Amino acid sequence: MLTAKDIMTKDVITANEDMPVGELAALLWKKNISGMPVVDADGQLIGVVTENDLIDQTKKVHIPTMISILDSVIMLESSKKLEEQIGKITGKTVGAICSKKVISVDENTRLDEIATIMSEKGIHTLPVLRDNKLVGVVGKNDIIKTLAK
Repeated sequence: MLTAKDIMTKDVITANEDMPVGELAALLWKKNISGMPVVDADGQLIGVVTENDLIDQTKKVHIPTMISILDSVIMLESSKKLEEQIGKITGKTVGAICSKKVISVDENTRLDEIATIMSEKGIHTLPVLRDNKLVGVVGKNDIIKTLAK
C-alpha cells in the first residue's frame, strides 16, 4: 500500500504569519496550488492556509440570532464564532486568516487513511511530518495524480 512519503510533494511551498493576504493569493494562483502550510521563523508548522480562507474574506457575515428580554439582549449563538468570522474577513496577513487547528499525517500514513481524512474532514492540504518537522504535503492533486498512474 502506498504511503504519504510515496505520494507527497517534497518541495513544499510555505507561508509565514506576516505574509500579506494579497501576496498569498498571488502565490497560490502563480503556483496553481490550493493551500500551503504556515510556518514560524524556526520552520515549525503553526497552521495551514487555503483558497477557502481567502474566499471567506469576501463572504457575508452571519449575524447571530438575538432575543431581547427585559432590556437584556441574549445571543442564541456563539459570539466566538462571530468574532472568528470577522477576524477572517478583516485579516490582512496569513496569520490572521489561517487555520491553526492543523490536522497532519506522518510519512507512513497509508493512502486510504489520507483519503479518508481528506474526505471526512473536508481538507485539501495535509502537511506531512517527521519527528514534528514538516517534510512534505499531500494535496488532493497528489492523490489524483497517483490514481491516474
